[in-house]
Order: sequence, then structure tokens, then C-alpha cells
Amino acid sequence: MSLSNKLSITDLDLKGKRVLIRVDFNVPMKDGAITNPARIVAALPTIKYALDNEAKVVVLMSHLGRPDGKVVEKYSLKPVATELSKQLDNKPVQFLNDCVGSDVEQAVNSAESGSVILLENLRFHIEEEGSVKDKDGKKTKAAEADVKQFREGLTALGD
Repeated sequence: MSLSNKLSITDLDLKGKRVLIRVDFNVPMKDGAITNPARIVAALPTIKYALDNEAKVVVLMSHLGRPDGKVVEKYSLKPVATELSKQLDNKPVQFLNDCVGSDVEQAVNSAESGSVILLENLRFHIEEEGSVKDKDGKKTKAAEADVKQFREGLTALGD
């Protein structure tokens, strides 16, 4: 599909909708601190556009590093939520400790109008990349049904 066939966020009516956006928050970090927020800054126009056009909630999803389908604290997006809040003139950004599941769906569905939510690192789930390698280099592939369920769980967070 060519890019000319794709819709832009400006082509959509966002009023009252849960807007799910894949962003690139794979930012450089050292000792848990972001060393260069350029990728966060690059996403601001899209996030602000959604908020300015009365999206009910803006749900952001990203990856950070290569945690190989496991929860690895140094790859958490939690510090990104703090930086994003600063970049949004201290607007609160709700950070969720996962990116799929009933608790995530409940948090998104009950969010106040105008909220910004950042989901935890997508790559904490093997289903995001499709496969991972263990310490011996052996590849483990995610089951197709699990990948489908993971994708549906993410898709359910937006309108």
C-alpha cells in the first residue's frame, strides 16, 4: 500500500474517541534517566493535535530496548511518562504497568476526558516481536494464537 492511501490523524474525527497511537519512545537512557528526549518531543505535535481535537483519551504505546519478551526494569517506560508530562507543560500522564489485559482496558475505559495514558513497554511481551532468543541463542517463537490475542488486546484500547 502506498503512503498516499493512508489516512493522517488530521483526516479523522477524534472527538470523544479513545485514540491509540504507536509512538517511538525508544529513547537513550543512563541510570534510569533520559539523556535525549528528542523522540518524545517529535511525538508532541500528534499528541497535542489529538488533545486539541477533543479525544476522550490518548493512549500511547511504544517499545524501549530489547528485553526479549521479559519484564526488565531498566527497559521500563515509566521514566518516559515523567518526561512526557514535563514536555506537555506538566499535564498528568498516567503510566500503566502493562500494555494489555483487563486492568489496562479498565484503566483506559474509565479515564477522564482529555487524559494521556502511556502503556508499559510492548516488548515485555514475546508476542510483540514474534520470537526471542535465550542466553544460549535458542529461538523461541510466540504462538500465532497468542500474537493474535495480543494484537486484539491492543486494538481494543482505541476506537
